[in-house]
Amino acid sequence: MSELLLNIDQKHKDTLYKQIYNGIRLSILNGGLKAGEKMPSTRQLSIELSVSRATVTLAYEYLLSEGYLESRSGSGTYVSRHLPEEYTQIDRKSINIDGLNLTDTGIVDNVKDYAIHLYENLSYYGLNLKTGNYLDYATSDSDVDIQFGFGRPDLKAFPMKKWMQLMTYHAIRANLHLLDSPHEAGGYHPLKEALSHYLLKSRALPCKPNQIIVVNGSQQGIDLVIRCLLNPNDLVAIEEPGYLGAQRAFQAAGAKLIPIEVNKEGLRIDILKANYDVNSKKILKMVYVTPSHQYPTGAVMPLAKRLELISFAKRTGTIIIEDDYDSEYRYDGRPIPALSGLAKSAPVIYIGTFSKVMLPALRLGYIVVPEPLIDIFTSAKWLTDRHSPLLHQQALTDFLNQGHLERHLRKMRPIYLEKRRTLIKLLKELFGYRVNILGDDAGINILARFQTTISDEEIIQKARELKIGLVTTKSDYISKQVSGEFLFNYAGEPLPKLIAAIKKLPNIIY
Repeated sequence: MSELLLNIDQKHKDTLYKQIYNGIRLSILNGGLKAGEKMPSTRQLSIELSVSRATVTLAYEYLLSEGYLESRSGSGTYVSRHLPEEYTQIDRKSINIDGLNLTDTGIVDNVKDYAIHLYENLSYYGLNLKTGNYLDYATSDSDVDIQFGFGRPDLKAFPMKKWMQLMTYHAIRANLHLLDSPHEAGGYHPLKEALSHYLLKSRALPCKPNQIIVVNGSQQGIDLVIRCLLNPNDLVAIEEPGYLGAQRAFQAAGAKLIPIEVNKEGLRIDILKANYDVNSKKILKMVYVTPSHQYPTGAVMPLAKRLELISFAKRTGTIIIEDDYDSEYRYDGRPIPALSGLAKSAPVIYIGTFSKVMLPALRLGYIVVPEPLIDIFTSAKWLTDRHSPLLHQQALTDFLNQGHLERHLRKMRPIYLEKRRTLIKLLKELFGYRVNILGDDAGINILARFQTTISDEEIIQKARELKIGLVTTKSDYISKQVSGEFLFNYAGEPLPKLIAAIKKLPNIIY
């Protein structure tokens, strides 16, 4: 048995078992440990390295599962006698893969060739994902005390006890039919019935239950729209600024995005009509809008503009994608009817979600599609992931039918409104003419434009030093360069904490 030299650093960013795993793996790859060679016992190695036996055992288990080691009953653990061919070819070069410096491992060229080969075989969609940074908007909040960038609801105020009672009730019932993979890929039918009643009452949107497809949040709804209706190079009009999750999904699919300016009434329909009406040689495939609470500006599209957009879609054959992500929180008057409820014959696909009104982790949303598209979208859902979690769908059905959602919304509206108005008042007191607050009394976020002499990056860094997470809207724009524009999501934190954070901003933004 060769002497096994492992360097273990208690302060290293990698866990101890990962360091042991990496060390043994590299010794095998560079020939320090030979095929068929016996390894020290877990007890012996743990003593030598001054770590727990469980740590060594975990490293061994990973190496066994990946084929680097093999166990022989009654004899011990050995270096595998049949390593994959690419691990044993010698080439004296150096490359860094997965954080490991593979100098003289003998696998460098093969790893390079393997990666190149895979990249050459990427799909159009895969190539777009490779060349674009589609994860850069997932801002971490682990190092701040308050994160204004996340649009999360007040999780502590959610009736979790009632929700868990409903979940437990359906789990105990153990309906074997519903524990199997069902044929109803479009969703649990009683939930679809409950949603059809809910949408008619809350959004003036009449639809049949079979028009509703239950999805894993609004993002999957957007993805299904793209899968079923969009081809590479199709023209898609999108709000500017607009929801980055939709923007990135369309871009990854190869759409040609047409940014349309947003004003206090939402998307500028006059710009649409001027460039893409019936006499235009350019065919606009679809337009993506958030008319009930434009993201991120907060503008609410008035009824007349909604009717104008529907008329435009009918004349041009453009498909409207209506993302109604948080229309439940409107504080000034009744919600304006959804586009889908106003459009009797125009092609409108409605997307809704429970992430903002219930729990982000629930990952349940829904889309309402025109009747001719029901089977197509249901098939796409089936091929994507079969169906959304049924236990959650059953609990949500009761949550709707028993009135728990309506009661929760009635409870939260005045709480969120107080937070909203308090923060707006405080921002105006602190910054005066140097701040402009956008949007109507709706939703769970504020968009503030500041007159400032320092860059957004400096502001974000200074805020983080004070344990405050800020997010600029720069990435929500496609054709424009903006600065000094920040989102303030206020729903998820208690009001005193919000006030304390806002009062620190004059030391950050000046």
